[in-house]
Amino acid sequence: MATVNFTGAVDRDLLKRAKIIAAKTDTSVNALFNAELRYLVETFESAEASSNQNYRTLIDFSLGRLDDLAAMATLGIDSEEDLFLLMAQAHLPMPRLADATTQGMVDVLNALTA
Repeated sequence: MATVNFTGAVDRDLLKRAKIIAAKTDTSVNALFNAELRYLVETFESAEASSNQNYRTLIDFSLGRLDDLAAMATLGIDSEEDLFLLMAQAHLPMPRLADATTQGMVDVLNALTA
């Protein structure tokens, strides 16, 4: 298999954490990246070949393109727990809230104890 170099951007903290994992597992960030990208592509292609749109929906949720309610409606499930289990089974990360949104939630919780 031929390899190709490409340039991409990644969050500095994420790269630092990936380097730690690579060192702890005696591998490289490149090998970790290739394994994860291969898994994503092969799973997506497999789902697409079987006309299963669920993986696309889970990717859209993971990327923040769909909120939890829209993802659950599209998938035909009525439980956030089921959505989280599907995300884990699909080996996809949960979407992250913006830092400002997270801080707002922390502020609200802190105000409850004041």
